[in-house]
Amino acid sequence: MSKVDLSKFDNSLYKLASKIKIILWYFTNMFIFKTMIPIPSSLKAKVLRLFGSIVGESVVIKPNVNIKYPWFLEIGDNCWIGEGVWIDNLAQVTIGNNVCLSQDSYLLTGSHDYKKESFDLILGEIILEDGVWIGAKSVVCPNVTCKSHSVLSVGGIATKDLEEYSIYQGNPAVFKRKRQIKWKYL
Repeated sequence: MSKVDLSKFDNSLYKLASKIKIILWYFTNMFIFKTMIPIPSSLKAKVLRLFGSIVGESVVIKPNVNIKYPWFLEIGDNCWIGEGVWIDNLAQVTIGNNVCLSQDSYLLTGSHDYKKESFDLILGEIILEDGVWIGAKSVVCPNVTCKSHSVLSVGGIATKDLEEYSIYQGNPAVFKRKRQIKWKYL
């Protein structure tokens, strides 16, 4: 029976960016995003744009957020990114409008092929459509689309697409009920 041999791992086909850009981002991420200092969200949005992100209007980015590579990130309008969120975007992450990523949620775009001796890197995009809510301490796995206004409850792990206006819970996340949004009367 074959065994994993990590000395055979080859990541040379995966092209991120220049080494200088990666190093600049590393320090920028550490001092502006992955800090508990309450730096204004508007400044964070400008910095993300400088590094290649597409960032909409009125985006709230709380302290201690970790973003792997901003050039693989698109964020729509009126989004909230809570404390401790980790956007581990080795591949594209697209976040629609009015999306909430609660505290310590994790967007994971990479994994490994456990069937191969060389443990090859596997990448998959994540799409969070408009109105999605990813609950605290939840994980969205590679190649997952959370469709319009879906909810991943606290601690849930989305390994497959979440259907629109639906609430999911558990590991792996399973459908629990439909999401009904009430109109606010003035």
